[in-house]
Parts: sequence; structure tokens; C-alpha cells
Amino acid sequence: MEVARIVLGLEEHDVAEEVMHFLDRTGRARVVATALDERQLAEAVRQLEPDAVVAQTGLVAEGFDGRPLLALETTESVRTLRRAIRLGAAGYFVWPHEREALATAAARARRPAEIVAGAPVVAVLGASGGVGATFVATHLAAMAARRGVETALVDLDVLFGGAGAALGAPVTEVPTAADLVGFGPEIAPEATRALLWRHPEGFGVLLSPGRIEPDLGPATYGRAIAALRQAASFVVVHLPREIGPLSRVGLAAADPVLVVVRLDVTSFRDARRVLESADLAERARIVVNRAARAEVTPADVERAFGRPPIAVLPVDRRVPRLQDRGALLPRRGRIGRELDRLARTLLAGVP
Repeated sequence: MEVARIVLGLEEHDVAEEVMHFLDRTGRARVVATALDERQLAEAVRQLEPDAVVAQTGLVAEGFDGRPLLALETTESVRTLRRAIRLGAAGYFVWPHEREALATAAARARRPAEIVAGAPVVAVLGASGGVGATFVATHLAAMAARRGVETALVDLDVLFGGAGAALGAPVTEVPTAADLVGFGPEIAPEATRALLWRHPEGFGVLLSPGRIEPDLGPATYGRAIAALRQAASFVVVHLPREIGPLSRVGLAAADPVLVVVRLDVTSFRDARRVLESADLAERARIVVNRAARAEVTPADVERAFGRPPIAVLPVDRRVPRLQDRGALLPRRGRIGRELDRLARTLLAGVP
């Protein structure tokens, strides 16, 4: 995933370290240079051409070159606020109280990169625990493969590896995403394809390592997804529940994002929170899972979210037993037909 490149200009070294590490941890911005005075800041901006500058107003020269300036101060004052306005700053933030707002503004400053054609990416996100996001992601990959489409499934549930467990993938002597670390900053499509575990249905899976790897972060996963877009015809990304840096990698790459809900008020409430916190806008598509007779009906989806569900999957008592065995539902049957229709809809235009 491309992130915003930031030049940081702060006089206090300790504060600069805090800001740099915070922005880097978000996975949405990366500090490419720091400056302690006006001359260093101007030179860094000239040489590196960042997406934005995060700096104290006192370090920014009059006649700033026009790059987005995000003014950052440790204490708010009328003097610095007026100077930020005079410099044409795109935002004014007080550290650390407004750090989340700073991170959002920094991420939005990224200039669009050149678009590289590749396979469509669909992310699957559970609005709350137990709604069946893993079930939808694994079966969507299987249905696409059954239609003869070269499909890759990426499991971003790094710690728990939900997709691999649901598919009955081996836990030893099999490549996982941890092997991406050895490739460095460049990951070729062919190399990424070689790391996929091949499911009997014919699709490849980039398995989770099932543990936290210090060097396996958002940037590495972002490069892997980009490589798989060139190696496959369709990419499904299974997201963890929390909206953290890894989830944002999958969300940034995907269009659309399938948000899986159940027909109850709690699930709807959690889904609304997810849509707001992840800023999904029009990319979100609602999938109703385990639909049964209840006070809340599929018709309530459009009233709650402003759009009808893209799929309604009925309750099927076989699912827990099959998932415990790492098996998939067959294509026939009511739920199989609905899953196949969902795959057909998302594959429209895929050769």
C-alpha cells in the first residue's frame, strides 16, 4: 500500500521522535526526513518532494513552496495559529492531544500514484465477532475458483489465521506470509505466487503465520497484495475484526469491501461504527449471513445503511461441522447458489 511521505520539522528532538514513530505505526504515513531548523527543513523538502510537511510554524519560511503544510505545535497560541493561517497551512494540530486528527490529515495528503492495472481486490470484514466473515471470504474464493478464475486469498488475520484453519490448511512445513520478509522491498508476482498454499478447489492462499512477526507489517502485506494483483485474476482479502494498520492495507487495496452482518440490532450498530471509522463511503457492500426469521429482516438493511444487501445467506446447520473439519459447502443447495451468485456479481468483467 502506498503511504503518504512526510517531512517532519520540529525543534525538540524528543517530540520529533514521538511524532515520527506514531505516524510510522499508523501504516498510512511514513516520515522520510526530519529537520531541526528552517534551513534543514527547506533542503529536505527540496530534495525529497514529500506529500506533506508536518512542522512547527517557526521552522517554515515565508513563501513556502505550496506543499500541504500541517502545522504542529505542543501548545496552542494565537501567534502560531495566525502564522499557520498566513503560511496557508492545510491544518493546525496540538501534540499529542490531536494526534489522531494529524494522522488522518497526513494520510489524506498522499498524492495519487500511477495506477497499475491488475486483478480486482475484494476485502471481507466482519462487523462484529462471529458474524461469519471467514466463512464468506473462504467460500467466495472457492466459488470464484470453481468458475475457472485464477484466485488468491490473503489472510490478514495474522495472529489467529482464521482462513487457514477454516480451510484445513497445514500448520507446519508450508509457506506463509512470514516468508515475504526475506524478499525485501521488491516482491515479484511470481515469487508471491510461489508462497501460496494451493487449496484442493484450485485457489491459492497466502496463509497467516499465526504469530506476530516484527518485520511483517503493513508495508510488506501491501506489496504482496499488489504483486498478487499481477499474479492472479481475482484477489480476496480476509480482514481481522479490528480496524488497525493491517486492516487498512486491505481496505485501501479493495473495491468493494464486503461488510458481513447478522440480522440483529447489535450487528447493525457495529457495522455502522465500522463504516464510519474505516471511511468506506460507497465501497461498502452489505452481506447478510445466517439469515433466519427474526424481527430484523433483510429489508431493514437498506433502511439502516442506505443500500440493499448484495447477498443474503440463509442459516445452514452444516456450516459449523464442515468448518471444524476444514471443509467447504458444495455449490448446490440454497446457500451454495447464493454464494455462487455473489461470486458471479463480483467477477463481472473478469476474464
